[in-house]
Parts: sequence; C-alpha cells; structure tokens
Amino acid sequence: MILKEERAQLSVEYLLLIAFVMVSVIGISTILNENEMNMIISSAKVGVEEGVEFDGLSVYPKETFDNYLLKNPQLTYPQDIKILKIVKTDMGFDNKYNKKRIQLRVYASSSSLKSSDKNSAGDRINYNLRKSVSSTFKNENSSNPLYNPFFSNNYVITTGDVQWI
Repeated sequence: MILKEERAQLSVEYLLLIAFVMVSVIGISTILNENEMNMIISSAKVGVEEGVEFDGLSVYPKETFDNYLLKNPQLTYPQDIKILKIVKTDMGFDNKYNKKRIQLRVYASSSSLKSSDKNSAGDRINYNLRKSVSSTFKNENSSNPLYNPFFSNNYVITTGDVQWI
C-alpha cells in the first residue's frame, strides 16, 4: 500500500510540472507575439510621422517632386496634416505567405489639402509606413520597391487607403 501512495504522489507532481511548463510556454509565446505587434505598430507610427514630415515640408525625391509639380502642385508647398490614429485589422491567414495577414489603416485630417491632393499625400504616408516597418524587421528586399505587401516575422502586412476625416 505504501508504494502505491508514493507512486500516486509522484504522478500528481509530474502532472503539475508538465502543466506549469505548458502554461509557461503558452505565456512566453503570447508575450513574443504581443512584442512583435508592438514593434509593428511603433515602427508604423514612426513611418507615418516621417511621411507627414515629408508631406508637411514638401520634401520628395526629384522624380516625385517633378510629377507633383505637374499634376499636384499644391503638394509642393508645406501642408498641415494631422494623424488621428492607426488601426490594425486582422485579415485571417494568408496561405501564399504562410503567415497571418493584417492591414494597417491611417486616419488623418488636413485643413490645407484639397480633396484631389489627399490621395497623393496618403500614398506618401503609407509608403513611409511600409518602409519603416520593413526596415524594423530588416526585410526591405523581400517585397517590391513600394514595400507592398511587407513582412514581419509572423505577419504579412498591407495598408488600406488613408482615411481623411
């Protein structure tokens, strides 16, 4: 009888140890995923701010500046753009890249931009957002020159059109 009780005690301790290890692994995995998402959002905010600065100061590559000078001359002058928020939407699993897909959408406002120029300004904001996240995860060359889509370790990420409010 004593041997059976000792074995039962050992089994309970073993089960508690296994349960603790499993909970720890799940907890660490969750923390790592949240850390990655925080890195995505933080670098997206940096990129958006860079995009707003470039739009606000009218600082563009020469080819872009020349194009705006012809088609959107308003964008060659400093603009007042305010970022209201960045929203992340889960889009499910992407079988092509074998990663979870998310979409980031920027909400912005500007009293100085004409409606016809907001699309171009939004494109510049999104471009800098995508470039910043790609740089954070050191995979600038894993997509196309517009960084669309762009990637983190566990996510394939796209941007929606900037929503002007």
